[in-house]
Amino acid sequence: MLPKITDPLAWQQAEILMQPAFIRVIDHIGKQLEASNWRGTYKDVMVWPEGTTEEVKGTVTQLVHYLDTASPDQVTEIEQRLIHLPTPQPEYHLCLHHQGVPEVEVNLWELCYQICFCSYNPSGTTHSNDIKIDTSLIDETGDIDWQQLDEKAGELVAQLFANLPDV
Repeated sequence: MLPKITDPLAWQQAEILMQPAFIRVIDHIGKQLEASNWRGTYKDVMVWPEGTTEEVKGTVTQLVHYLDTASPDQVTEIEQRLIHLPTPQPEYHLCLHHQGVPEVEVNLWELCYQICFCSYNPSGTTHSNDIKIDTSLIDETGDIDWQQLDEKAGELVAQLFANLPDV
């Protein structure tokens, strides 16, 4: 569930934290994979708003593809059409594989939300009003507390691997 942030300060803090959290998550995943029997691959996933038909998905995908080769006038026209169509939410997933065990797929942005926000619940039961930045990850000058961020990312990734099916 994509968190909704309405507080401008919280939005600014989230922007500061998300990319570094993502980098730390990827680094810790790599370390965990090296020490485990699991293999990991990554994939981009597009999540469409509920009720979006295959026809509309195809139209949006085709229009986005046309943007790459369109003239400036065509770009404006295509963008105007896209404004009125549903937009998919991009996600980045880790797919964990081990022989004889069903694949485990993890939304990496959900992991980052759990790092950056207090009490974030990926099952979607967290209400948008409950989204609060974990300010322990930001030092007194407003910069990232890299030690805290790295520790929290490491703990969350270690927990992910500890909860994988037994092999």
